[in-house]
Amino acid sequence: MATTTPLTPPDQHREPPPLLGGACWWALCAAAALGLAACSSLGPHRVWGATAVLGYLAAALLTARGRSPRTAGAVAVAGAVLLPLLWLLAVDRAQLEVRVVARSAGLLLAEGTPYLQHPVVPTDFNPYLPGMAVFGLPEAVAGPGPLTDPRLWMGAAFLGALALALPAGSRCAPLRWIAACPLVALPLAVGGVDLPVVGLMCLGLALAGRGRADAAGLALGAAAAVKWTAWPAIPVALALLAAASRSAGCPADRGEGRRPDRAAARCGLVVLLTAAVLVLPAALRDPGAFRAHVVDFPLGLTDAVSSAASPLPGHLLATHVPGGRTLALLLLGVSALLLALSLLLRPPATTADAAGRIALGLLLAIAFMPASRFGYLVHPLVLLVWAAVRETPVHPWLLRVRKQVS
Repeated sequence: MATTTPLTPPDQHREPPPLLGGACWWALCAAAALGLAACSSLGPHRVWGATAVLGYLAAALLTARGRSPRTAGAVAVAGAVLLPLLWLLAVDRAQLEVRVVARSAGLLLAEGTPYLQHPVVPTDFNPYLPGMAVFGLPEAVAGPGPLTDPRLWMGAAFLGALALALPAGSRCAPLRWIAACPLVALPLAVGGVDLPVVGLMCLGLALAGRGRADAAGLALGAAAAVKWTAWPAIPVALALLAAASRSAGCPADRGEGRRPDRAAARCGLVVLLTAAVLVLPAALRDPGAFRAHVVDFPLGLTDAVSSAASPLPGHLLATHVPGGRTLALLLLGVSALLLALSLLLRPPATTADAAGRIALGLLLAIAFMPASRFGYLVHPLVLLVWAAVRETPVHPWLLRVRKQVS
């Protein structure tokens, strides 16, 4: 008796093209690393580029020969993160931000504030909130050394927070791909102050999506005490938590008879208290220095010019257009207003939706800030990839990315 095969659409079982994790992707990463090694004026960046290009090319070769994505990804991480990190630690070389964090921790222990009273040149400024000094405390207490280097603690905080924010059964592959991506591998090796911030943002969103208001508030409050870039995540997470509290069976409200918005209010209170405990003591110690370092300098309102001067719209307006700095700040404010309106009109229903909303807001902020750099794009990148591997409904293009990184 003849058997029949059920008719299926011709594309139903077709795998998406291997854009991420494939040989072409690793070759593109190698080209980016080679370009940085050739063009950068920063020594640590050149070291990273020269080492990373070998790791990426090896990953591309392994992939082309049919080796598993896991093996190729591990080789890419070794070449783009571990080897340059170990070399730079051995020769005591790092990005300027690492030294700023270490100095701020020493000042915090000695004077109660991580900010110099009279900054003059750009290297005197510490544009981060007081929480960032935590990553420099091991070096401030135990002295300089490979194990007390702030970049190790910043990288560990990023990877740990991101691992906790990912689904328990699918953490290794996304972490491996994210760590190997040039925008993440570079700051992991040379020192990246943005990594722990975005890791805590993802963790806060994940906890908010599960209805865990207090834990989400702690994570978001800690992120908000480290850098301003975490602040857009707070209203989005509160809107997400309120929406999750209204859904049936949410852990925050199950059988407890709580009003839907009470969890969001409690989370907001925890965020406020956590950030206040970490920020206010140092800010009140010297309000003038606090404002000069963390407000005026990032906005380009000081005589010293920030090194964050990538040719993005905000910087170009502030540099080449009369009154351009005011216009850039106005566009920045309009972007924040539009994000707030979107939360009122269409609150995020899933953690993936919330992450996408924050990523869009940060992209606009990066574009319009008078002092910005391409490295800040690590925030929306990590948020979008994290959203792609969440066990929640996402847009079709994010579903394709999730298949590639898992």
